Amino acid sequence: MKRKTTTYGFARTAKLLEGRIRKATESRGFAQSRVLTHWEEIAGADVAAMSRPVQVTYGKGGFGATLTLLTTGANAPLVEMQREQIRARINAVYGYNAIARVRVTQTAASGFSEGRVDFQHRPKAQKPKLPDAEVQARAQDVTGEVGDEGLRLALERLATNVITKESRG
Repeated sequence: MKRKTTTYGFARTAKLLEGRIRKATESRGFAQSRVLTHWEEIAGADVAAMSRPVQVTYGKGGFGATLTLLTTGANAPLVEMQREQIRARINAVYGYNAIARVRVTQTAASGFSEGRVDFQHRPKAQKPKLPDAEVQARAQDVTGEVGDEGLRLALERLATNVITKESRG
């Protein structure tokens, strides 16, 4: 019995973009885009903060590719010392010896303009600090007589911010 699809003609975005992503990454030598999309998980946060994979090249025999990593001048010696660990991690992801060599460069493989890459990752979102109970109580006292619930809550947030700012200095 054939299973009836429930997508009603819609397709997942990942499925629609899969061909285009593969074509773009293969033009750079990446047969699988996993190295690009999951670089921080594969290489580790410390290495990912210092480097980016920019190219994979294959030799004449087709075995043992060379991965080119882009880094900045100050970080190049640190990345250079970790080449074997990076290679081992990538090969563990692929499940075979896909990368034989890791080459470290301070300019992108296609030219100097791409060498100016920002290696800083977005900071993780921090939870906002909740104001202490005294500040919240003062804000509720100030806005307690407002009849409309939505307006009262908005004014309470405003009062909390003003009281907190005043107490800081």
